[in-house]
Amino acid sequence: MFEVFATTPETMSPAQIGEHAKRAEAMGFDGLQVPDAVHDGLLLSALALNATTNLVVSTGVLVAFPRSPMTVAVASWDLQELSKGRFEIGVGTQVKGNIEKRYSSYWGSPVPQLREYMQSLRAIFHSFQTGEKLNFEGEYYQFTKLQPFFNPGPIDHPNIPILAGAVGPAMTKMVGAIADGMITHPTNTPPRYIREVCIPRLQEGFKRTGRNPDDFKLILGPLTATGKDAKTVAAEWEKQRSMLGFLYSTPAYWPSLELFGWQEKGQQLLDMTRQGNWDAMRDILTDEMLTEFVPKGTYDEIADVMIERYQGLTKRISFPIPEDPANDKYAMQAIKKLRGE
Repeated sequence: MFEVFATTPETMSPAQIGEHAKRAEAMGFDGLQVPDAVHDGLLLSALALNATTNLVVSTGVLVAFPRSPMTVAVASWDLQELSKGRFEIGVGTQVKGNIEKRYSSYWGSPVPQLREYMQSLRAIFHSFQTGEKLNFEGEYYQFTKLQPFFNPGPIDHPNIPILAGAVGPAMTKMVGAIADGMITHPTNTPPRYIREVCIPRLQEGFKRTGRNPDDFKLILGPLTATGKDAKTVAAEWEKQRSMLGFLYSTPAYWPSLELFGWQEKGQQLLDMTRQGNWDAMRDILTDEMLTEFVPKGTYDEIADVMIERYQGLTKRISFPIPEDPANDKYAMQAIKKLRGE
């Protein structure tokens, strides 16, 4: 049915990630998606991989532009060797304001820059594995020197999947042409949006390079409201209402609102951030909107809800680990059903 990847809270620290990964593996998840927000995504990945034996670990997504592709390539190579082939590198652009003001890094033209970023990663991986001269020269990145002393050398699993986050049309088409998979933003996971907007754009990318769509992974990470009983589900529903209110205050995420005719909601939310009216933002999101964006149901119900929404659209979804480990046994039944067991 689906590959099911566990989510990781953005606030989870390096001290906590090992136990979190062990829980995910014990619960039957195929993999773990690790954020790169409050803590370093590569460090979290190393600790998660070191704590497990079968779990695939993917960054979702690593903020690319503040990091040299060479440093990311070296870290990815080491993680892949450490884990015997269980690492996936997911990269993304973030938004201009964060890149320039939070990271003090260069923001040029993000689509060609991220394309070169992924191409240069592959070129570096190739030189690591074969020892051939590194010779990548693009507009944004140039890698023409790799002395033997600095080359980590070949590993048993050199084909590290390169995934990318994408929202806009040009980025989505480019990712379809270049990457091994695309990680959707939570605002872009309604089935109608995937069907009418996302997949057609990816197909244009596939055509550019003549690739087989079956070799590409579309990874859906919806905000999900679930729990062992209706009371818990209702609380999660309100939690996701607040999260969507925050996310939709960013204009880059408005295209999915526009598809449903709710574009004025985005402007209202943006205005509220400028006024510092953060607490009231959640009230802008109606139940009708949440129904489109947030799968909802108890652990006994949620697998059927997600299968109905996403079957035929994707082969991989993310699913939240319960906050309370006492509820793991209930979540495990949903995970098994999502995996088709």
